[in-house]
Amino acid sequence: MNFALFLLVLLIVTGLVWGVEGMTLRRRREAAAAQALSRLDAELSNEPDEQRTRIREERRARLLKQPWWVEYSVSFFPVILIVFLLRSFLVEPFKIPSSSMVPTLLVGDFILVNKFTYGIRLPVANRKMVQLGDPQRGDVMVFRYPEDPSLDYIKRVVGLPGDRVEYRNKRLTINGQVVPVRQVDDYLSRERMQFSRRYIETLGTVDHEILLEDDAPAAVLPTRAAAGNCNYNSNGLACTVPQGHYFMMGDNRDNSSDSRVWGFVPDENIVGKAFFIWLNLNELGRFGSFR
Repeated sequence: MNFALFLLVLLIVTGLVWGVEGMTLRRRREAAAAQALSRLDAELSNEPDEQRTRIREERRARLLKQPWWVEYSVSFFPVILIVFLLRSFLVEPFKIPSSSMVPTLLVGDFILVNKFTYGIRLPVANRKMVQLGDPQRGDVMVFRYPEDPSLDYIKRVVGLPGDRVEYRNKRLTINGQVVPVRQVDDYLSRERMQFSRRYIETLGTVDHEILLEDDAPAAVLPTRAAAGNCNYNSNGLACTVPQGHYFMMGDNRDNSSDSRVWGFVPDENIVGKAFFIWLNLNELGRFGSFR
């Protein structure tokens, strides 16, 4: 069970208890307490007023006390509701588990994902209800992995529906136009203690960094899912992106399993647009937006 489904089930259960408590259970306890206190008043009629009042209040508190499962449900329901609405329709936090998006995103980065940029979707089912926008080249997007939708992946949008995408000898071409790049200082990976060639690539209006490794082959070994609309050879591949799908690539080009390997991302798998780093426990200074 994924977390969104777990949260939905928890919301429904606590919401039902919250509703039943407000409409039925509380009234039953109040009615039962009134009868019990009436009998208690008769029994304590000869007791001093101060003692009678104290005993009556203690008994009343016990009679009206919510069962533990009602108390917890009523207390947590508003919190669960707010969290569910926020992560379903506004922003959702994610943690970067791999190095496929280095140097833009590092392992251990906690990021925020905008859930409404590409439209409002039905929670859990992820079915689009309201169209607000479409992914653009250069966007960093979170999506459900096509071969296992229980997993969330993050990559950069390279090809839009209908695009002809070629990646040969580690140069990217879209619709016959070579994507411009310029080389900058090499990047030192602290995890691998290895330098990689670093470039600034321009996808649409987005300038972003990519990494290439001299000793990595240009050829890609696809899975069966990727072979349909793509042609592969020893220099790379060429693909035509189907309608309603997107071609995704990691910025760490030679260390990323992406659309070159497992194929295209359908629109119904989109989760949202990543836009903000809010924490990295290994590098506390990493905070802010990215492209």
